[in-house]
Amino acid sequence: MAGERIHDDQPLLQGGAALDHAPGAVILLHGRGATAEDILGLGQAFRLPQLALLAPQARDNSWYPYRFMEPTARNEPAFSSALATVAALIARVQAAGIAPDHIALVGFSQGACLALEYAARHPERYGALAGLSGALIENGDQPRAYGGSLAGTPIFLGCDRQDL
Repeated sequence: MAGERIHDDQPLLQGGAALDHAPGAVILLHGRGATAEDILGLGQAFRLPQLALLAPQARDNSWYPYRFMEPTARNEPAFSSALATVAALIARVQAAGIAPDHIALVGFSQGACLALEYAARHPERYGALAGLSGALIENGDQPRAYGGSLAGTPIFLGCDRQDL
């Protein structure tokens, strides 16, 4: 069912500084089969305690059911719900007074696909964008029509040999 928000009742783990006192925030998105706790550990390894770390949990440890190479329609409604989760977190961070250029989106595997797709659909100058072993979601079922720009956003895309 389109518009179904299947991830809304899942926990949000937080680390680092309190959001209302932080100069910036990192939204950390876990991979399939992993947890918010797992990816929060990565954020803590950054050793930037002044930043707020936010790690949402996906329902059943998966942001969407099928591989990222499947047509997007096949991953619905979970995929749209996952994008809405990211949008809600960004809105929450901005409501705390943190501008987009002080917000980093970091994801691993399925979370990387989600972070990259969100940024492509909502381009602006973010504090950083990191996709670890991920890519844009396949959209063979619809044309890409991204507008805007990520100009000035530091972007890291990485993959280990084991992930190929």
